[in-house]
Amino acid sequence: MTPEKTESMATISRFRKPSVRHTYAVLAILEIGVMVFSLFLTFGYFHSLSGSFIRHLTSFEPIIFVLTLSLSIAAMGLYHSRQRSDARELLARIIISFGLTSVLLAVCFYFIPFLETSPKELVAALGLSFLMICMSRYSFSKLSNSTLIRRRILVLGAGEKASIIADRLRRDNDQRGFRLLGYVPLSDTEDAITPRRRKQVDLNQLLSYAKIHRIDEFVIAADDRRGAIPMNELYRCRVAGIYITDITTFIEKECGKIPLNLLSPSWIIYSGGYKTNDLLVRALKRIFDIGICTFMLIATAPIMLITALLIMLEGGPKAPLFYNQERVGLHNRPFKIFKFRSMRVDAEANGAVWAKKNDDRVTVVGAFIRKYRIDELPQLLNILKGDMSFVGPRPERTVFVNGLTQRIPYYGDRHLVKPGLTGWAQICYDYGGTEDGAMEKLQYDLYYIKNYSLMLDIMILIGTMEVVLLGQGSR
Repeated sequence: MTPEKTESMATISRFRKPSVRHTYAVLAILEIGVMVFSLFLTFGYFHSLSGSFIRHLTSFEPIIFVLTLSLSIAAMGLYHSRQRSDARELLARIIISFGLTSVLLAVCFYFIPFLETSPKELVAALGLSFLMICMSRYSFSKLSNSTLIRRRILVLGAGEKASIIADRLRRDNDQRGFRLLGYVPLSDTEDAITPRRRKQVDLNQLLSYAKIHRIDEFVIAADDRRGAIPMNELYRCRVAGIYITDITTFIEKECGKIPLNLLSPSWIIYSGGYKTNDLLVRALKRIFDIGICTFMLIATAPIMLITALLIMLEGGPKAPLFYNQERVGLHNRPFKIFKFRSMRVDAEANGAVWAKKNDDRVTVVGAFIRKYRIDELPQLLNILKGDMSFVGPRPERTVFVNGLTQRIPYYGDRHLVKPGLTGWAQICYDYGGTEDGAMEKLQYDLYYIKNYSLMLDIMILIGTMEVVLLGQGSR
């Protein structure tokens, strides 16, 4: 190694700034600490330092309290890195999460006999937690806008590819994890970025520029890389501790989707992930599916019974309660999907069409059960049969899949995993009732397939609670 390269490695000494998702993980851990501290203060006040104080702290009660409150906060999307709420909506979500926690805790402490915490202790602990979490959220919002955790990024490229970053990550909330310093044209033909956002940089002095401007990461977004990329300078930057990221990987990381207009077979070949054939992951997912599905069938049985009665009252005793359609599953194998009927019996008398907003074929009962995803509950039987998983790309009808596979590249890759009752696309994007919507959702489905894991499934299930509770994305 030359002295110049050794010097460049020693010159830049910086820690790797965390991604915005990591900061939300740290926030969740800190808020769990806040909940435990609130319980400590509450039990200390009501029980001093007596034996009952120690007994309460070492019982199941703190675990139930913390778990219920944490899940309620997560269910309101408060740990979602893409959350765009303003201060008032953020406060409203916190209040709703504490209201939901109050109801759940009341049920738990009423029906579980060995839980002894009194209602006034629970109210006090919830009140303290509410105040302290509001304070932590305020502090976090200030911290997230500071340079302490935001990576300083410079884009190498100012053409059509670079404009994708400008278009998709234009809001302040989209750039919560980084500060975009500008775009560097790599050729005279790259003019898609407005002049005021371009930076004139000597590409032969890229490392010097990075040291002066404290660059944490370069994003390569050249329209034509042949002869345009300063490889030697990028090498010096990389060994000096500066990260070099391809635009496709950057969009995947920041947007939670894989952009179709940037996707290439070579990127897929050399990128990580794609553990869809991992036997351990598949076995864990199947065990997880059966466990959650069995619990959900028991818990939602009263809801499904009431739904069946309402459909019967609205449509008459001879009208069907359910309908089943042929959908495309794993490895393009067709299967029959079960759903509560939410449309008129003659809804598809003229053939299959996409559902649309304010669809006049939807019944009164159907509109309600669609909004809160109740019509999907019979698909728990599909999960038990093994046709579906709890989490995965939503299964589409054969008639639509045949056309979309021909017109949209990589659409067939959705069938590399089992379809799901819910999915990454469902919590990140509204209902995609058009071909353009299907293309947009495919980008999220491809992200899920690439990052296929049980942990991602758990995150999606928590995010689904927000979608269901707030009735988002339904048609």
